[in-house]
Amino acid sequence: MLDLNNIKKAYKRVQGVVHHTPFAYAPILSQLSGYDVYLKKENLQRTGAFKLRGAFNKIASLVESGEKGGVVAASAGNHAQGVAFGAKHFGIEATIVMPESTPLTKIQGVKEFGAKVILHGSNYDEAYAYAVTFGKEHNYTFVHPFTDEEVMAGQGTVALEMFEEVADLDALVVPVGGGGLIAGMSVASRALSPQCKVIGVSASGAPAMKKSYDAKNAIDTTSVRTIADGIAVRDTSPVTLEYILNNVDAFESVCEDEIASAILFLLEKQKVLVEGAGAVGVAALLHHKIDLPKGSKVGIVLSGGNIDVTMLSLIIEKGLMKSARKMKLRVLLVDKPGSLQAFTSILTNIGANIVQIGYDRTSTDLEFGDAHVSVALETKGVEHQELIRNKLTEGGFVFREEH
Repeated sequence: MLDLNNIKKAYKRVQGVVHHTPFAYAPILSQLSGYDVYLKKENLQRTGAFKLRGAFNKIASLVESGEKGGVVAASAGNHAQGVAFGAKHFGIEATIVMPESTPLTKIQGVKEFGAKVILHGSNYDEAYAYAVTFGKEHNYTFVHPFTDEEVMAGQGTVALEMFEEVADLDALVVPVGGGGLIAGMSVASRALSPQCKVIGVSASGAPAMKKSYDAKNAIDTTSVRTIADGIAVRDTSPVTLEYILNNVDAFESVCEDEIASAILFLLEKQKVLVEGAGAVGVAALLHHKIDLPKGSKVGIVLSGGNIDVTMLSLIIEKGLMKSARKMKLRVLLVDKPGSLQAFTSILTNIGANIVQIGYDRTSTDLEFGDAHVSVALETKGVEHQELIRNKLTEGGFVFREEH
């Protein structure tokens, strides 16, 4: 069984290789929540996520025991880079099996650390099955992303660093997918500070571990769908679940909109870029899922920062719309000289800045002599948007809002 000694041994192995990431006080989050909030910035870790800790510790333990025949892993993300990095450090071969749909940037990220990449299967589970078979055929050791005590011990080093800096933490808030991180951290927390609450947070689109925690036995799901791809785990590991049931005090989940708003909040207010999985703890705090006495010292793990740029731009766009800082309209005009100018003059007078505009007079759904204007506006909040609606209505314009 995993214990504090395993985690301390892992800590010695990873020191000098793994970054001791900042554990910083977050004044804005603290003011909003009524807690003293500290952020453990594993998004600034080498490879961009905490996964390096567990993967490196596992490979280091294999090398210590004399196994140097190579390693294999199945991952489309952070675990893949952690295994590739660890293998390169020790000069052993690594093969990573990734689903065929894996983005090119992630494939290149793994190859840069010298690992061989095999694309196989349409999802993680098919890639995983192939990786296990590949390992047996080539006598490679399979490095599981969470169901492995050396991996969990490596992840538990995150808690050691947090308690080193703030010894009297009242709560740890930890993202949960497969459960390796919270398993390791909760074991460390129970040993170092038994009174500290451990709170897990998962994405509602990947509910297996939350359902299992509530039911007190392992429950698998048929599918997952979430922007928090780092914790998008379909099946529950009985191994990590046992640690979670023994050591975790509460388990919450957050929806996609809550995760997206937390990513945007961290980017704007904290100047920190995180991926979906890394934002779930802050999402739980912002949306009042954490119930602790006021003034509690709360440590939240920002587990990773490897977000796809396309996903980030979509989150920013939706966030601007939701916070009433952007507005999209489709307006019906009479197609004659001066109509567009009359429309834009109203916007000018009330300080609505046009960031995109399109004029269409040829669509078959238009009556003769009409035109459509599609316009995106920068706006200054809910009251400003209401003013825009009122002024356009007073001006006789027919319009609809697009989302």
